[in-house]
Amino acid sequence: MKTPLRTLVLPSTVHRVINIAIFASGTASNAQKIIEHFDKSPSVRVALIVSNKKNAGVLDIAREYGTPTQIIDRQMFYETEDLLDILIKQNVEFIVLAGFLWLMPTYLVQAFPKKIVNIHPALLPKFGGKGMYGKHVHEAVKSAGETETGITIHFVNEHYDEGDIVFQARCPVLPDDTPDDIARRVLQLEHQHFPTIIAQLLTA
Repeated sequence: MKTPLRTLVLPSTVHRVINIAIFASGTASNAQKIIEHFDKSPSVRVALIVSNKKNAGVLDIAREYGTPTQIIDRQMFYETEDLLDILIKQNVEFIVLAGFLWLMPTYLVQAFPKKIVNIHPALLPKFGGKGMYGKHVHEAVKSAGETETGITIHFVNEHYDEGDIVFQARCPVLPDDTPDDIARRVLQLEHQHFPTIIAQLLTA
């Protein structure tokens, strides 16, 4: 009597996990939304949180989710390529800037071409550039008498807010709005769209 052949059954789909790093300077509610979005993902993992402030709120979020962290200073960031070595060791393939205020150095831009994205709280090219972040943007929008504002998600190059635009979403600026009112409306757009646009870029 012949022995039946044994067949090895392989999974129909093999998932490749993409490791991403999030750079943040503050409380980083966007970082939290991104971490939550990918927490159960079979294909995307937040592998590292990088911050230039040792007391940044984003580090507490990282600890809550068990995500490794790296604190950097200007000397390390701009005068060495130590951070690139760390990213390579963590197998990071994509970088997300979520409220990270330092200009990206050339060595990182070259190492991750079209693989670094930032979110800006206005409709670029308006209200971008050095010093235009957070409340400064919303105050400028209000002072200019704009009737709408929004968010811009863009690739990062060696200049503030000048990389290719990936996505924009708009919201109204009402006559009685304060900069804080504008900020709240814009933040809602950031939370709504940033994680999903990142996911789309990673699967494109």
